[in-house]
Amino acid sequence: MPNKHWQGGRGGGWSEWSDWGHQQAWRSSGPPPWLTGLFGLAQAGQSAKGAPKVRRGDVRSAILDVLSGEPMNGYQVIQQIAERSNGLWKPSPGSVYPTIQQLEDEGLVEGTSPEGRRLLQLTAAGRVYVEERAEELAETWRPFDEAQQPTSGGEAGDLKPVIGQVMGAVWQVITTGTRQQQAEAAEILSETRRRLYTLLADGEPS
Repeated sequence: MPNKHWQGGRGGGWSEWSDWGHQQAWRSSGPPPWLTGLFGLAQAGQSAKGAPKVRRGDVRSAILDVLSGEPMNGYQVIQQIAERSNGLWKPSPGSVYPTIQQLEDEGLVEGTSPEGRRLLQLTAAGRVYVEERAEELAETWRPFDEAQQPTSGGEAGDLKPVIGQVMGAVWQVITTGTRQQQAEAAEILSETRRRLYTLLADGEPS
């Protein structure tokens, strides 16, 4: 039986993977479990360890907010939410795609197919909705922004959250990047490694 995915929109339903432009990227989304456990990085449908609890309605608000920037497909919506939450929250396709269909049914989001690729964008009514609730949508991200700020009683030098975010980005380059992007990423990582060793060689500041 072929793999299927959710195709949002009026009259939407389950369609073959071959109909979706990012089938392999979606199946490969998120770092492997061993990496997630090592650095507390969020996998699809999860919040990272110690991350703020996702509230009811946050998926809806996050989708509307990221779509206010530019049209994108469902996979990109998930990635943008993960990036906007500083890697602390990556909602699962099972929560995102049904919510997208609900937003389409409400007339706030619509799907287009330029060059044969299905993209999602806000309708005119959707843009008015977002503008009128800008402060409410901003509240969706505030807990994640605050979670990244060191507190007086916390470990300001804790590298694990940052390492987790970097490794999450590396995994996305590995699974979805072009050969050129992967080569450039390797150069960036090599330079970072050299700078870290230089930092250690410099010793303690006087």
